[in-house]
Amino acid sequence: MRAIIKAAEWTLGPETAEGAPREPMYEAECASCGESSGATDGEQLPAEVWALKHTGAHPSHRTYRAIITSFWRVSPAEGNPYRELEAQ
Repeated sequence: MRAIIKAAEWTLGPETAEGAPREPMYEAECASCGESSGATDGEQLPAEVWALKHTGAHPSHRTYRAIITSFWRVSPAEGNPYRELEAQ
């Protein structure tokens, strides 16, 4: 059976599935050359240290993108028919 629900309430919150990261991932990316620190789970300091060391090795590289990644999940709110379907 297929149904189209035109109006339903949803909620947005942190992803809680097993194996999903609980903390944000942090990464620094050099705006001059595109080199990256690589992402680290829940720890901002390694990305910051990498950026400082990268500038030390390449003094003209002084601008970085701070990339912070977190994971969200949209779930059916109370009264949404999908909530009852998921409970089954």
